[in-house]
Amino acid sequence: MPSLLEEIDVGCAAEVFLATALLHREQPQRTDFTIQEIVDRAARENVAGRLRSGVNVHASQHCVANRAPNPAKHRMLFATGKHTRRLLLAGDEVHPDRTGKIFPDGGEVPEKYLPLLNWAKKRYEEGGSRTIPQPGTKDLEQQNATQQAPETPHRWLESLLEMEGLGKEYWKDVDPDEYVRKLREGWE
Repeated sequence: MPSLLEEIDVGCAAEVFLATALLHREQPQRTDFTIQEIVDRAARENVAGRLRSGVNVHASQHCVANRAPNPAKHRMLFATGKHTRRLLLAGDEVHPDRTGKIFPDGGEVPEKYLPLLNWAKKRYEEGGSRTIPQPGTKDLEQQNATQQAPETPHRWLESLLEMEGLGKEYWKDVDPDEYVRKLREGWE
C-alpha cells in the first residue's frame, strides 16, 4: 500500500500555506511570521518528504498577494513587512495582477490537513485578527473597527487616494505664490 506522501504530490505553494496556517493556529497571539519561521515550520512538518528549495521563494514572493507576480499569481499570503508574512484575509490589498489561488484545493493536501484548510477558509471569511492589542491601547474591537478595510475588491494604492486634502487646514491662510516667492528669496 503506497504511503500518503506517494499518493499526493504536495506543491510548494500548498506546503507554504499549510506551514503558515499551522503557525497561526499554534501561536494565535501572533499576527505574522518571518519567512524563515514559515520555512522552518514547513521543514518540521515535512509534508512533501523533504524541504524543497522552492518553499522559500514561494513564502517570499510567489504566494504573496500584495506583491507583483513574479511569475506565480497565488494570493495565499500577505506581506506585513519586508520579511514577514501572514495568511491573506478578506479585504486585504491584493496586487491587481494577482489572480491565483487563495487556498490549495482539498486534493492538493494530505487528508489530515483538511480540517486545517477548513479552519483557514473560515478565518479568511471572518477577516481574522489583523492586530493584537497592546497594553494601554484601544481594545481589540475598536482596533478592528478602525482598521477594517473597505469592501472593494481591488484597493491597490487606495491609501494614497485617501490622503487627498490631508493637512489643508495648515495652509488655509497661505497664498501659494507668496509662499514660493519667500522660499526663493536670496536665490541667485
